[in-house]
Amino acid sequence: MALFDTHCHLDFDAFDKDRAEVLDRAQATGINYFMVPGVTIDSCSRLLALSEEHSSCYFGLGLHPYFIEKHQFSYIQQLEQQVDQLLQQNNCCFKSIGEIGLDATCADLEFQQQLLREQLQIAKQRHLPVILHHRKTLDKTLKLVRESGPETGVVHAFSGSYEQGKAWIDEGYFLGIGGTITYQRAEKTRDAIARLPLESMVLETDCPDMPVVGHQGERNEPARMLTTLESLAQLKKISKEVVTEKCFKNSQRLFNL
Repeated sequence: MALFDTHCHLDFDAFDKDRAEVLDRAQATGINYFMVPGVTIDSCSRLLALSEEHSSCYFGLGLHPYFIEKHQFSYIQQLEQQVDQLLQQNNCCFKSIGEIGLDATCADLEFQQQLLREQLQIAKQRHLPVILHHRKTLDKTLKLVRESGPETGVVHAFSGSYEQGKAWIDEGYFLGIGGTITYQRAEKTRDAIARLPLESMVLETDCPDMPVVGHQGERNEPARMLTTLESLAQLKKISKEVVTEKCFKNSQRLFNL
């Protein structure tokens, strides 16, 4: 059974020197598919090139709140045009809107909310899942999704409580499980993940960020997702094989593969 890293920024400069080797290492461990989210309006051409060179790489398009100072409201129209062109071309690697969301540590939260509402509408109208970023905004993001959002998507790097996770799952969304759960100190998140249903979880790395335990300060990469898989199996008290099978099937459902 294959594995799917549902959130990895393989187009970032951090991988320019050894991108092919990084993919080879991942595939040698059974991680055969990758979702690479877009973060700025300029991401499209780079992601298209990546997917053409590596057929295992799917991608999304979106305006990430962390890069809010690079965005203009007019980019929404450009994003919509990019999305429609890819859909008209029936591009088999374009699968989502994202990475989009809200980040309380970044400037101009009101502008972030405007961009998020518009991008949720783009996804909803085209029946695409969304990849949602949140930082200290999990409940606020859920409110906007309930008002404007598509039927499904993934809460990237979920780090909330059991109650917050259940609210998202009840809304039809998946939880992205990453390196956070490999740290014993992340008690709230580990407890939530242990209690929430595996049927609503997908695995991710967020590489080059969000390193797993034992690799703090290092560049993260998809092959390290196996550490997260092991932690998830331990928390759920089931075998790694069962986690692998279910998370892969969840990834297929999420991205309509």
